[in-house]
Amino acid sequence: MYERHHYVGGKVVEGTSGRFGPIFNPSTGEEQGRVALASKAEVEAIIEVADKATEEWGTTSVVKRARVLQNLVHILYREKDKLAEALSSEHGKVFSDAQGDVQRGLEVAEFAAGIPHLIKGEYNDNVSTGIDMYSMRKPLGVVAGITPFNFPAMIPLWMSCVAIACGNTFVLKPSEKDPTVPMMLADCWKEAGLPDGVFNVVNGDKESVDTLCTDPRIKAVSFVGSTPIAQYVYSTATAHGKRCQAMGGAKNHMLIMPDADMEQVSDALIGAAYGSAGERCMAISVAVPVGQATADKLVEMLKPRVEALKVGHSMDPAAEMGPLVTKEHQAKVRAYLDLAEQEGSKFVVDGRDFNYSMQGYENGYYLGGSLIDHVTPDMRSYKEEIFGPSLQIVRTNSFDEAANLPTIHEFGNGTSIYTRDGDTAREFVNRVEVGMVGVNVPIPVPLAFHSFGGWKASAFGDTNQHGMEGVRFYTKTKTVTSRWPTGIRSGAEFVIPTLNS
Repeated sequence: MYERHHYVGGKVVEGTSGRFGPIFNPSTGEEQGRVALASKAEVEAIIEVADKATEEWGTTSVVKRARVLQNLVHILYREKDKLAEALSSEHGKVFSDAQGDVQRGLEVAEFAAGIPHLIKGEYNDNVSTGIDMYSMRKPLGVVAGITPFNFPAMIPLWMSCVAIACGNTFVLKPSEKDPTVPMMLADCWKEAGLPDGVFNVVNGDKESVDTLCTDPRIKAVSFVGSTPIAQYVYSTATAHGKRCQAMGGAKNHMLIMPDADMEQVSDALIGAAYGSAGERCMAISVAVPVGQATADKLVEMLKPRVEALKVGHSMDPAAEMGPLVTKEHQAKVRAYLDLAEQEGSKFVVDGRDFNYSMQGYENGYYLGGSLIDHVTPDMRSYKEEIFGPSLQIVRTNSFDEAANLPTIHEFGNGTSIYTRDGDTAREFVNRVEVGMVGVNVPIPVPLAFHSFGGWKASAFGDTNQHGMEGVRFYTKTKTVTSRWPTGIRSGAEFVIPTLNS
């Protein structure tokens, strides 16, 4: 049994609240550790440490900040497998997927290392006689990141790399279900040369979240998680005068046109629906074939592949899909699958009774892949996010009917279309009311130099994660109008300066 506490001012600090949460190994069902849950007073003390570090870090040259990010990139490459192994043991995603988790976060560190260019302002000379005007981007101060269980490396790096590169200090509140990787990231930051107090980790629950959302020293909050909590974080943080970007849930559709390459579609859906046991906000959870013949062909091709999914413990190199993160989440997903059956859906492949019988893993939180046909948009199992290894099929008879589904759905995170027709793809891209769109791409997660974010109930706030949206979120603009004496006096002026001055 191990313990995870907090990382404050460049070192591990033991929790004093006396409250702990369990850390399980999803592959075995065994409790392998416990994590300290901070009190309000502990969170406030951590914020104080970050606040004291703001002036020095915020005035550190942008080139020095960039070099810390460059160092971090090299360290993350070196530690990638160790991070992935720790991630697998607490989350349950297979090792190769965990490596991808680290890699996607690492790529944001690579992007943020270009901060000298990214943070440049604008300049105009002689906007009026003898007057120059320029703008600059300044850090906000102390900012907070509240991150989910499903990407314990990627999302903390998404937030912290851009925030710290911009000159802010950072307080991370990771999921209490898998806290080890965020603590390892703190060590990576320190080795990279980041001054103590700039990156801090507070482990906790709702008490920690509420403190971060209400403390006046926190200037901005970034969140990724479920939609109900995203709404809560956004409303609480903004009510207390903070900037907030809060990413919520999803129900991502893939349209399959009759002209699509069905082999390509089958490959795409197997990975996009069942990878990471479906615990991704960008997982494709709804397939929308256009035409009954397309639907029948899709089911025919997917059925044997879903049945043959290799489900196993997270470190099994042959496994394609690991367990779910907790016993409670396993039960929640199973309940949604039961609901889908009660609502009249047809199970082509039923993964509810999957039993991983390898000795030592019988108590892991496993489900097999489920393939569910004849789903209709009025079903609650369709409307809500299942967040597990299932793919629902909604049959449609026309492109217009199919394209309308992601547009009218409550969520608007990601969507995709598979077709050989450029006109159809272009029409879909322009019409659909969803934040991230893929064309013959199953999971349209933008790379680090673009921005990640959904629409509607999938995101709250005006800016997205990483990319230039992230730079704008973590900075404020100062505009300077400057005139130096020339020896010529024109007398007092009582009107506002204009372009005619």
